[in-house]
Parts: sequence; C-alpha cells; structure tokens
Amino acid sequence: MNFPGTRAFGLAAALATVTIWAAFMLVTRFAVQGDFTVEEVLVLRLVPGAVVMAPFMWRLGVMPHGQSWPRAAILMVGASAVFPFVVSKGLAFAPASDGGALAPGMLPFWTTLAAFALAGEVPGPRRRIGLAMILTGAMIVSLWQVVSGADDGAWKGHLMFLTGSGLWAIYSVIFRQSGLSPLHGLVIGLFWGTLVVVPLLFATGNVSFTRADTSDIVVMIVLQSFIIGILAMFLYGYAVQILGAAEAAAFGALTPILALIGGVAFLGEAVTGIKVAGILLVAIGVFLASGVLSKARHAGLEGA
Repeated sequence: MNFPGTRAFGLAAALATVTIWAAFMLVTRFAVQGDFTVEEVLVLRLVPGAVVMAPFMWRLGVMPHGQSWPRAAILMVGASAVFPFVVSKGLAFAPASDGGALAPGMLPFWTTLAAFALAGEVPGPRRRIGLAMILTGAMIVSLWQVVSGADDGAWKGHLMFLTGSGLWAIYSVIFRQSGLSPLHGLVIGLFWGTLVVVPLLFATGNVSFTRADTSDIVVMIVLQSFIIGILAMFLYGYAVQILGAAEAAAFGALTPILALIGGVAFLGEAVTGIKVAGILLVAIGVFLASGVLSKARHAGLEGA
C-alpha cells in the first residue's frame, strides 16, 4: 500500500546508503592508518554483527541451499569477509577518494561482465556508454598517478580496489540468481564469515587491539558492524523496494563524489584536477550504467 511520503522515504534511504558506503572508505582509511590493523577492523565488523543477528540466523538458517559448492562458498563469505578485507587492505595503501572511484565506482562495470559471463546478459547502448565512461575515469584515477609518480605504492591499493570490486560483482550476480532475500543473505554471510574467517584473522597474529583503547573499539564496532555492515543493507533493500533497482543503483554515482569530498575535508587528502575529472567521469558513468534513464524513457513511452 502506497502512502504520501513513501517515495521520499525511498529517496532518503538511497541517499543514506551511498553516504554510508562513502563513510566506509573514510572510516576504514582512518582506522588502518591509525590504531587498527585491517584484520582488527574486519573482526569488529563480523563478530558483533553476528551476535546481533543470531536470532535471524536461527529462524532463516545459514545454508544457501540449492547451490553448487563454489557458488555456496561465495555466498557464505564473499560479501561479509572477502570483499571488505580486500578493499580495506587497499585503503592501507591508497586514499579513500581513489577507493570510492575504483571500488563502488567500478562495480557496474564488473557486474556487467559477470552478468554476461554467468547469465549471458547484454547491456543496452546507453549502459555501454556509461560503462566505457567508468572504465576511462578509473584509468585516469589510477594510471595517471602511476605515470606521474604520485602516491608511491598507491598502485597496490588500486589493484586491491579493482579486485575487491570484481569479487563483489561476482557475488552480486550469484546472489541475484540464488533467490535469497537480502536479510537471509546477510545472516548467511555473517555466520560463515565469523565462523571461518575470524579464526584465520586471529591466526595472522595481527589481531591484538593493543594500539586501540576501549572507546575507539566501541566506536569502530558501531560504525563498521552496525551502521556499515547491517544498516546500509537494510536501507538499500528498502530503497530498491520503493524506487526500483535502476533508480536505487543510480544513487551509487554519488559514492565516488562523496568519498572525494570526505577524503579532502576529513582526511586531508590531496587531489589534482585530473583526478577530480576522472572521479566525475566515473560518477556520470555509474549513473548511465544504472539503466535509470532507459527505465524512465520506457515509462514515458508507456504513459504516452
């Protein structure tokens, strides 16, 4: 049942989601450059979330039934552990503004490739233009810095951003084909990520929390686990339900821009004009690749 303000709530949820995605880049970059290791950040993301969501695990179950083992493994640990770890590792080497363009910014590009490889889906002309803009903008952000010699070692972070984005795209396609609800997918990931990955993180010897005090740990739990790990998923699911997948995805174009602004304002990151141009190109490409314009045109033709 629709009621006045429903669409406004959907728009607010979509905006809040992309703001949280950008905040993930900023918070994680700040944490791994300060008092936390990447492994500690991921432990604080997984364990508290698993505890809070335990009742839903009991009710919904934690096995992705009807999937092959490779697909099941991706559903179990892909979104909860592998993607956040790889991107967080990248943020130890490269600025958050780069991460915003090369991780969530490149997601539509990798998702289209994954959808073509796994499901045979072919994008339309307008989406192909958007994908080309994303790729061009990403190359400007990454390759220009390598050629110019800026941010020595940032290429390692860029490679991890691109890898993490590609892994998330594969997960997204498999998740869409699985028939799981967003909530069920979340609890499966939290359960197996905590059960399988957290012991491996402790085994690295990089989880001791000796550099962080209690207040820092509490703040990181709230940000990483409850807001970034859980709340963003619910908000995005609500936005998709109200606005539709294309319009909700179009908001993803704001993530690279917000990460750029936040990186400069809160982390003191230096940006050049050509880097800003590359990030804006990625953002425009994300908007076009979302398919929202094609959807709007189709709706207009139906109403004519």
